[in-house]
Amino acid sequence: MNNSQPTPPLSDDQLSQFHEQGYLVIQDLFETGDLQPVIDEIDDEVNARANQLAAQGLLSSTFKEYGFERQLAKISQETDKVALSIWNGTLAGPAFFHLITHPKLLDVAEQLCGEELIASSVYRLRPKIPDYGYGAVPWHQDSGYFEPYCDRGLVLTVWIPLVDATPERGCLWVLPYQGDILRHRKAEGVAYLEIPDSEMQASEQVCVPVNKGGVLLLTNKTPHASFQNSTDVVRWSMDLRYQSASLPTNAPITRLPEEISNASDEEIPPACYPPEADFLVRSRRRPTEVLRSAQAFHDLRMNHVARPVTNRWDAPWS
Repeated sequence: MNNSQPTPPLSDDQLSQFHEQGYLVIQDLFETGDLQPVIDEIDDEVNARANQLAAQGLLSSTFKEYGFERQLAKISQETDKVALSIWNGTLAGPAFFHLITHPKLLDVAEQLCGEELIASSVYRLRPKIPDYGYGAVPWHQDSGYFEPYCDRGLVLTVWIPLVDATPERGCLWVLPYQGDILRHRKAEGVAYLEIPDSEMQASEQVCVPVNKGGVLLLTNKTPHASFQNSTDVVRWSMDLRYQSASLPTNAPITRLPEEISNASDEEIPPACYPPEADFLVRSRRRPTEVLRSAQAFHDLRMNHVARPVTNRWDAPWS
C-alpha cells in the first residue's frame, strides 16, 4: 500500500517568495476549460442585461458581436448600468461557486492557510473597462478594508485573470512588503481606499502581468494597485479570498475548541468582512459542514444579514 502524501502544489522556493515578498505568480494553474464556465456565465449575464436595456430603448445595440473581450467596453460607452449590475460580488451563479471551490485553488489555499479552510465572503468580479471611471485602483492593502483584528492572520487573495492581463490592459502592480498595515484614506472621486504617497515604502514597485490560466497570490498586507486600461479589451478578472477557520468568520460552522469566536469575546468581530457571507470550503475535522452545492452558495449569499465593518480610517462611505 502506498501511504505517501501528495506533492504540495507550491515548492519551497515559491513559499519563500510568497512569505518574504507578499506575492507569487503561478502561471498555467488552470487549463482553458477550467475557466470557460465562469466566462460563459458572465457572458450570459452581460447579454441578458444588454437585451433588457436595448428593449427599453436605453442602449442602441447589445453589441453581442464584439464578444466577451470587447462587448462590455462598447456597452459602457453608452451606459454604465450593465457594468455596475455585475460588479464585485453581485453574481453568485453555479460557475462562480465551482471556481471558488476548484480543487486546484483549494490545494494552494490549504497549503498557505491550513486544512480548516474558509472561502471568504470578499470575492469580486473586476471588469477593467477601457477609459472607465472606476478603472484605476489606487495603492492599498486588502487589510485596509477588513476588520483590524484580522491583521494578525493571513487572508489570502487569489487574483484570476479571465483574459491575458498585460501592462497595457491594466494588470496589477505590487510593492514587495510584509510590514504593518499602512495608513489609508478615502480616495478622491471614487469609492476606494488609498495609501497616501507619504506612507508608501521605498521598495521597488513591480509590474505583474499574468496570462489567462495563471493566478497571482497576495497576502492581505501586500500593497497593490492597477492603472488604466489603454486598450479596447476589457481586462476581466476575479479575486477570491481564503482564510483559516481560526480567524473570525461568520460561516455557519461548529467552532473547534482552539478557534476564536466572538460569542466568547465581544472584542472579536463576527468576521474579517462582516457585510458578506463566508463558508467552509474544505475541512478534515468537520467535513459534513463544508458547503457543497451551488444552490446552497447562492442561498447563503442572498439570505446573509449584512453587518458593518469597522470604519478604521473614518472614511466617509455612503
